Amino acid sequence: MHRKRWIIVLAGAALVPNVSLIAGQEAGSTPSSTSEDSKSKHIKHSHAHEFLIHGTVFDNHALALPGVELKIRRDGEKKYRWSTHSNRRGEFAIRVPQGAEYEVVAEVKGMATQTRSADAKEGAADGNLVFHMEPSGGGKK
Repeated sequence: MHRKRWIIVLAGAALVPNVSLIAGQEAGSTPSSTSEDSKSKHIKHSHAHEFLIHGTVFDNHALALPGVELKIRRDGEKKYRWSTHSNRRGEFAIRVPQGAEYEVVAEVKGMATQTRSADAKEGAADGNLVFHMEPSGGGKK
């Protein structure tokens, strides 16, 4: 009984070289020639031409404010192109293309909306913004 198992394993190993012919490779070719073709098609993404807008959001008691929605758009545009939320420590970060000025709007329920600008035209590769949110005056009576 053990010999039959051993013979089946050898028979299966003898068929392995034919698998490359089924996959479309020529006999005698190496797998590295196919991987070189796939490498030339794959282009890596670089953050070299991006600007990092990051910062922190605080409430009126100087405590970190999580869950604040931050919407970003280029100056002069009506549509917001990017958005994110502050994390549990009130921090946020988002990458945008360099070469423009951006408007960052912070909104959260119960607080007045605030706007800051970030200049990504030249200079440093990041912009640090700080929002100190104040309660909105229009509450229910």
